[in-house]
Amino acid sequence: MSELKSLIAQELAQPVDSRVAAFAASIAAQYGEASRSVLFYGSCLRTTELDGQMLDFYLIVSSYEAAYGKSWLVGANKRLPPNVFPAEHDGLIAKVAVLSENDFHALNRITASAVSVWARFAQPSRLVWQADEAAQAEAVEAIEGAAITLFDMSFPMMELGTEHSIEDLWKRGFELTYGAELRAERKDRSDSVVDADPERYARFGPAVMAAIAERNEAQGKPLKIIASRDAVEKRWRQLRRNGKLLTLARLAKASATYAGGIDYLAWKINRHAGTDYVIKPWQRKWPILGALTMLPRLIMGGAIK
Repeated sequence: MSELKSLIAQELAQPVDSRVAAFAASIAAQYGEASRSVLFYGSCLRTTELDGQMLDFYLIVSSYEAAYGKSWLVGANKRLPPNVFPAEHDGLIAKVAVLSENDFHALNRITASAVSVWARFAQPSRLVWQADEAAQAEAVEAIEGAAITLFDMSFPMMELGTEHSIEDLWKRGFELTYGAELRAERKDRSDSVVDADPERYARFGPAVMAAIAERNEAQGKPLKIIASRDAVEKRWRQLRRNGKLLTLARLAKASATYAGGIDYLAWKINRHAGTDYVIKPWQRKWPILGALTMLPRLIMGGAIK
């Protein structure tokens, strides 16, 4: 096992609050034998605050057909992954994103059409439920691509002619990913992610660079060459367009799959943009239109650059 995979496996195995583990088991139970793993990530993992917060889980399933049967949700999850659902357990609430093992692997790679998955899993996460050892190995293999993709997409975007630390590279990467999504976040959000656990990023950075060097050597490429700046800038422009369009499409889909989705959107805006936005009755009645009218709040939150 490579150093990077070893670090990922160790991090995924770190203990969590017993209520998180129980919540994850309840999520997996809803999908029976289709469930392969449940991953816990996000701000609640970083802060360890659970009560009154919205927890973030990814449920990885063997296939969408196995998870949903003949439901229309199969097509929705295939065409616009992930499907996202609300969940409650033992006084805690969460949103649960559902991906197949194949999609989870693909969306952590540089060929993904948007940054949403690899940007999150370049950050810490925990494997809080798994079906078996093979599911654990699949999760490690998928997540390995996240940090590698972040570095591949960040190296060429660093300021030329100056020296940069590993920390600078991580922060630049997260700055770019936040700018590629339509999200209500403070402008210093990318820095705060790294500053929350600088030792973790200092430890993972050299392992990511070693994995990239090993890959490049196997492909016969110079160790420090990833791609040209022009090519990567073009790719980032594409990812920014895709990210914002996908956010709008997912808002529309959420109106059919996520009960109370507009309330979650308002909560997210208020939490990260420091506002006190209140949902109006007509927005609750027509949630898609209501969500679209909330876009200026997302823009003012610093998500669009």
